[in-house]
Amino acid sequence: MSEQAKQCIDQTKNQMQAAITHLEKELMKVRAGKASPQMLDSILVDYYGTMTPLNQIANISTPDAKTIVVQPWDKSVLPVIEKTILNANLGFNPKNDGMVLRITVPTPTEERRKELVKKAKTEAENAKVTVRNIRRDMNEVVKKLQKSGLPEDVAKNTENEIQNLTNNYTAKIEQVLSIKEKDIMTV
Repeated sequence: MSEQAKQCIDQTKNQMQAAITHLEKELMKVRAGKASPQMLDSILVDYYGTMTPLNQIANISTPDAKTIVVQPWDKSVLPVIEKTILNANLGFNPKNDGMVLRITVPTPTEERRKELVKKAKTEAENAKVTVRNIRRDMNEVVKKLQKSGLPEDVAKNTENEIQNLTNNYTAKIEQVLSIKEKDIMTV
C-alpha cells in the first residue's frame, strides 16, 4: 500500500474517532436522571459584563447521583448564576444557601425519558451522517490520487478499507447509543 493510501486511511480513522468522541460528549449532556457536571456545560453566565462558561467561574461537582453542587469562586455572582440556571430552562430549581447552589436532579418521567431517547437517537444519527460524509470525502481524495498516478488496485483496496472503517464506526455509534438508551430508560 502506498504512503498516500496509508495517510488517507489514518486521516479517515482520526476523523471518524473524532465523530465518536463528539457523540459521547453530546450524549453526556442528555440527562438520564443521574447528576453530571456536564449538564451545566451549556450555561453562560454574565460575569462582570462578559458571557463566561459556568465551569470557568465555579467548581461544579456531584456529591451523589441526584445532586449537583455549584460553588463559585466569587460568592457575589451566586445570585446571577442561580438566575441563569433557572432561565436556561433545564428543569432545574437551584437552592441558594449563600455559599453554594444545590441542584437536585429530578427523576425524569416515562414521557420525558422517551423524549431523551429520541434526542439521543438524533445525536447518534448526526454522528452516522458525519461518518458517511467522511467516507465520501476520503473516497474523493482516493479518486484524485488515482488520477494523479495511484495504481487502480491500491485505490480499490483503500476504498474498501475506508468502507470497513465506516462500517466499524457506525457499529460503534450504535453501541454508544444502546448504552445511553439503557441508561436513560433505567429508573
